[in-house]
Amino acid sequence: MEVIITLVVLLLLLLAVIWGHYLRSHAHTAAKPSNVRDETNVRLYHEHKAEIEKDYAEGGIDEENYRYLLEELDKSLLQDIEENADEPELVADKPLSLAWPVVLTVFVLGFSFALYLKNGAYEQLSQPAMSAANQGHQGLNEEQQMMVRLKQLKQLTEQEPKNSQAWYNLGQASIGLGDFDGALTAFDQVMAIEGEHADILGAQAQAMFYRDGQQINAQVQALIDKALALDPNDPSTNILLGLNHFIGQEFGDAVAYWQKVVDLGGNNVNVQALQGAINEAKSRMATAGQAMPEAAASGARLVLNVDLTDDIRRQLSQGEDKTVFVYAVPANGPRMPLAAVKIRASDLPTTVVLNDSQAMNPQMTLSSVDSVNLYAVVSQLGAVGIKPGDFTGELKDISVAGSDAIELTINTLVPES
Repeated sequence: MEVIITLVVLLLLLLAVIWGHYLRSHAHTAAKPSNVRDETNVRLYHEHKAEIEKDYAEGGIDEENYRYLLEELDKSLLQDIEENADEPELVADKPLSLAWPVVLTVFVLGFSFALYLKNGAYEQLSQPAMSAANQGHQGLNEEQQMMVRLKQLKQLTEQEPKNSQAWYNLGQASIGLGDFDGALTAFDQVMAIEGEHADILGAQAQAMFYRDGQQINAQVQALIDKALALDPNDPSTNILLGLNHFIGQEFGDAVAYWQKVVDLGGNNVNVQALQGAINEAKSRMATAGQAMPEAAASGARLVLNVDLTDDIRRQLSQGEDKTVFVYAVPANGPRMPLAAVKIRASDLPTTVVLNDSQAMNPQMTLSSVDSVNLYAVVSQLGAVGIKPGDFTGELKDISVAGSDAIELTINTLVPES
């Protein structure tokens, strides 16, 4: 804001110089006599005439000379006036045109605005001065700095209500300060802008987990299931599951979840902190005499050749690319996916591999059951689950012990209810 005020003041000063010069020029011209020489000649005429009349009254000249001198004086005045009328006016006496300050004003404003945009100042000044503000809060403790950051993010979301990244950052900052309801509200805004995504669902699950006393209740579990159905490797969800197992002293499962996140990496993952948590879990696991769970990769494995019918392919080619969910659920028991993969309709036909590493829960894997039901769903809305308008393909009661590739074709339109 200070930068904007300074620029405006400088601009006003420049315009004041331009218009001040124009107004002074007009005032000077208006106050100036139309012909200074004529007035001077008339004044001299009256002075000389007074002298002649004085000499005549005192007897210094006779009447004949008196009249002669007056006649010559009149002729001299008339001649001077005629000569002055023939002389052009000086350029300096000509008043300035109104176009002069108007053109300069337009140029100054236009040039300033163009330079302002070219240097990106508008975008910089339209954002809250977070970096500058942070410099002024270096003496604050961590919690106070987080409060300042939270206030800045709230201001940003008020200015840019469609800025999903700002809402997401606000949610994360709210979790850090223990405002879990505020975090859930912020994440709801992100979902309203971008739709359901695994990382947002995982972040919501985390906020709800902390709010409800670090317990995975039915609501939290529903969010976890949705997130892992969209992306079994979602970092926030796997970190949460690892934390829940760590709290429950199931250190081996905690390590498995956290190690998956570390192995996959990612820009938003603090690998160093997570590795520290893994080391702590391993230390406690050794103290408790617990054994590490077997590697998931050594378990069951299903190879699926996923494709579309020609009719569905033609229909999908007329619109935007759609999300396809491929997953396996127990043939008997709860419908929680044991393994899931997300691809695009444009990728089909393709080969998909389902294995234990894609499990949402270490206790619920392909290896934990004898048979599964397989589903491939083209989602019109990009959300998990089978909804009216989606295209699906399914296979029932498939043994997980088989090694041959399985053909799974998407061939059915889900009717409106």
